[in-house]
Amino acid sequence: MTLSPATCDSAETSAPRRFRIGAHSLPAARPQPGLYIVATPIGNLGDVTLRALETLAGADLIACEDTRVTRRLLERYGIETKLVAYHDHNAEQARPRLLARLAEGGVVAQVSDAGTPLVSDPGYKLVAAAIEAGHRVVPLPGASASLAALVAAGLPTDRFFFEGFLPAKSGARRTRISELKTLPATLILYESGPRLPDSLADLADGLGPRPAAVCRELTKTFEEARRGTLDALAAHYAEAGPPRGEIVLVIGPPAAAEASEADLDTALKAALASLSVKDAAAAVATATGLPRRAVYARALALQGGDG
Repeated sequence: MTLSPATCDSAETSAPRRFRIGAHSLPAARPQPGLYIVATPIGNLGDVTLRALETLAGADLIACEDTRVTRRLLERYGIETKLVAYHDHNAEQARPRLLARLAEGGVVAQVSDAGTPLVSDPGYKLVAAAIEAGHRVVPLPGASASLAALVAAGLPTDRFFFEGFLPAKSGARRTRISELKTLPATLILYESGPRLPDSLADLADGLGPRPAAVCRELTKTFEEARRGTLDALAAHYAEAGPPRGEIVLVIGPPAAAEASEADLDTALKAALASLSVKDAAAAVATATGLPRRAVYARALALQGGDG
């Protein structure tokens, strides 16, 4: 008897799945149908969660950026789930096939090479398409290089902004840095080793001597967090040369005084165009980090024509 593709899939997914931790082999139940966004380790393979292992083992297939990278994780934990490539270069062709599998009631796990998928990685279009089609989308939290660097930097964590990679060319990079200058939040950037010295020089020039941390090879054997002001870090790497490995750069927020009177007036005039004096002052004070009483006084002056 020849089995239909649907019958083959059913037989395949009904087979018992397992994963291994050390000498222990554990069962993995098949999850409910849907798309599972699974965080994987950023370096140390021991940082994977038990829920991630069970989901990866129980899924019908795993969509990943590079099958060679993900296969190392699966081999470590004795997982035999089928791998399919899904990355920027094949997404337009691969996405319809993954959506078709979901439409058949399949269980698809999506991973990136390392860390939390969709954070500076491909994949959000698949998630958006799955949601639009009415499929279940389930996040499995775990390792993230940006958050690991943030909590190790020793800088304010109450408000932060993830920028990802700055532009590669210096002119565009400097323009973007100027746009980030007054953002009242700790900045989190990704950078490559070869570009780090030039980027730090531009950041020091554009942001001044803010406190910062260069976090390199997080969770790996040669993990390093070098802390200092941007100008000191720029001088160090200008002399030492580009470091190796994956890098996260964390930069402290601006001091409240960095917002000039001209910047304040510009922000207030824009806010006053649609808000009351009280609400405009509150919004601008929150955005700039300046004292509300001083911002309110300036808003009153502008509203009364004294500016």
